[in-house]
Amino acid sequence: MQNITLPFLLKELKLSSMARNLQDKEKLANDNNWSYDKFLASLCEDEIAQRYHNKTSRYIKEAKLPVGKTLSTFDFDKNKEIKKQQIINLATDDDWVKNNENLLIFGPSGVGKTHLASAIAYSLIGKGVRVKFSSTIAMVQNLQKAKRDFTLIDELSKLDKYQVLVLDDIGYIKKTETESNLLFELIAHRYESGTIIITANQPFDQWDNIFQDNMMTVAAIDRLIHHATIIQCDADSFRKAESLQRIRQQNTDKQK
Repeated sequence: MQNITLPFLLKELKLSSMARNLQDKEKLANDNNWSYDKFLASLCEDEIAQRYHNKTSRYIKEAKLPVGKTLSTFDFDKNKEIKKQQIINLATDDDWVKNNENLLIFGPSGVGKTHLASAIAYSLIGKGVRVKFSSTIAMVQNLQKAKRDFTLIDELSKLDKYQVLVLDDIGYIKKTETESNLLFELIAHRYESGTIIITANQPFDQWDNIFQDNMMTVAAIDRLIHHATIIQCDADSFRKAESLQRIRQQNTDKQK
């Protein structure tokens, strides 16, 4: 079989990267006297790398994570209470996701809870984990629409394709029967079948402001913490500190 047919065969097999790099690799192999196995292995490595890149890009796009909130941009020095190694472990070892465990991040507004959740999620995507990020309000509103359209079960099933669901700012949910029930239904639906990462301003003893009654509150908390890691962020607000710094700088500039 003549070599001229090889690009067409690779295209038919959907080995696009191998087809694209074939000529360059062939020249490199000839120039360096590569064996056939090394030549083929190098082409396969390129194909695997390209598929990994494509998949990761697709997962990041569908996750809708906040842009730029990665581990490399998180300032651990501003929150000494957070154990950096613990965060790195959660980001780089996805065993807890495979075991359908949860992650709950507590702390006041502006301390980096969303950044931490997003940073961990970005790293998990790099390990091939599918993630969906949403404010809790937006998620519940989407479920409300599905309920009105009689497609709630289908909508919950669609979320099953994501191994990790990030619910940001759970405390902003209004304590109404519909919202509370739908949030509880989502938590119950994913119990021991998928991972939830939650950020919250309120500690557990204030979650009766989220759910309709004590029984629902206890049941929701019980399901979330059964297999969970809990992180407490107790630093002063980063956003407040940055705002005060800008004001001080502006005042200084005016005095010059």
